[in-house]
Amino acid sequence: MTNFLVRLLNMLIGLVLYALGIVATINANVGYAPWEVFHVGLADVTGLTLGVASIIAGVVIAIIVTAMGEKLGLGTLASMILTGVFIDIIVMLKFIPAANNFAAGIAMLTAGMFIIALGSYFYMKAAFGAGPRDNLMVVLTRKTKIPVGVCRLLVELLVTFVGWLLGGMAGIGTIISFIGIGLCVQIVFSVFKFDVTAVKHETLRETFSRMGRENADGN
Repeated sequence: MTNFLVRLLNMLIGLVLYALGIVATINANVGYAPWEVFHVGLADVTGLTLGVASIIAGVVIAIIVTAMGEKLGLGTLASMILTGVFIDIIVMLKFIPAANNFAAGIAMLTAGMFIIALGSYFYMKAAFGAGPRDNLMVVLTRKTKIPVGVCRLLVELLVTFVGWLLGGMAGIGTIISFIGIGLCVQIVFSVFKFDVTAVKHETLRETFSRMGRENADGN
């Protein structure tokens, strides 16, 4: 049970950091990352908060990937809901200032991407399942046989375009995010000597089964 609680804590730390990084990249005011262009555009059109818009998008994606045969994990559900909740809390607390010039914006965007990468490390380390957007890349790759990098590029171009039409801010920061987030993740994973390919993510059934065994052993 102790191992489960440690993994759960890692997941929660990762999601908090991920949300923190997202808000930092938005407050950089130099152009949002692809999915944030869409989430902000959706929030502007519907009057929802950014976090709720993110949750709704995640729910829709989770339904799609489940219908296409992808299995969800505890981490998938947590990412779908808690990231949005944490984003709204961070926005409400207003402790991350908005950048007031381009240089500060680039610095804040870079810091935000590294915070997201650090959050990804903790989240992936927990091995409770990929987030809904990552699952979408996996299922599209499996169904279309198109390389995952190409699938990711096409999806992010699409959500950026739709988000821009809805009013989300696309700019130099969007281009930097396209290129930079992967590099930041690679740097952080290298620092922690973390091999993401060695992680076996659990489905919900596997997680509950493991919990049951650990409880029985503890008794």
